[in-house]
Amino acid sequence: MKKLYGYPDSLYKVQTKYCGGCGHGVIHRIITGLIDEMGLQEKAVITNPVGCAIWADLYFNTDTVQPAHGRTPAAATGIKRILNDHLVVCYQGDGDIAAIGTAEMIHAANRGERFTTIFVNNAIYGMTGGQMAPTTLVGQKATTAPRGRDPVTAGMGYPIRVCEVLAQLEGSRYLARGAVNTPANVRKTRGYIKKAFEAQMAGEGFCMVEVLSPCPTNWGMNPEQSVNWLEENMIPVFPLGEIKNTLAANINIDKKGAA
Repeated sequence: MKKLYGYPDSLYKVQTKYCGGCGHGVIHRIITGLIDEMGLQEKAVITNPVGCAIWADLYFNTDTVQPAHGRTPAAATGIKRILNDHLVVCYQGDGDIAAIGTAEMIHAANRGERFTTIFVNNAIYGMTGGQMAPTTLVGQKATTAPRGRDPVTAGMGYPIRVCEVLAQLEGSRYLARGAVNTPANVRKTRGYIKKAFEAQMAGEGFCMVEVLSPCPTNWGMNPEQSVNWLEENMIPVFPLGEIKNTLAANINIDKKGAA
């Protein structure tokens, strides 16, 4: 009898450290389910840096490496070049990828490094106390922007759309943005991540899937409010869908993200 659903072997059965309503657990479930589906548990390496992502190695029953803050693409580059038959995944947050790790991320994409980045965007620094992140929305409050992000009079700049920045680089092959605020968006996000994983294993260049994720604790909301806030505020700024797709024709999953 064919097994249609079950707890992933690649995901440890342990109590989570993530806050109630956080999207990291859903994203972990997507990634580990796909690793199992593709038969890659013994050939998967998760690289996770400082931030809420630092806990990922408690949950992924695969090889994991914990690089310094922002240096995950550099570590993943070395791992993938040596173990080119492995699935190498950078699991990064918005502060990590778009602040301290900006140079590593941009140059890895420009070189067309053949690993996959899962970029969790919750528009805030989650682990360190809710400071303004590079992706914090205009007007959104943070501990370092108590009156809301002001791009003009306070010189705080604007939220960085990482996928759109990387889309300009010839080395990037597949860039998509999903969300985990609704079952439909979870399904589409799973499809984007599956396509990115398959592209990596087929030898394609740099692939990244950005995932919009709620952070109820640092947004000062309950879980229900946070998924609604994401829908109403984040998605208009960070539109969902495939941002760039220059993959070979043999990497083909339907446009709705079906797996």
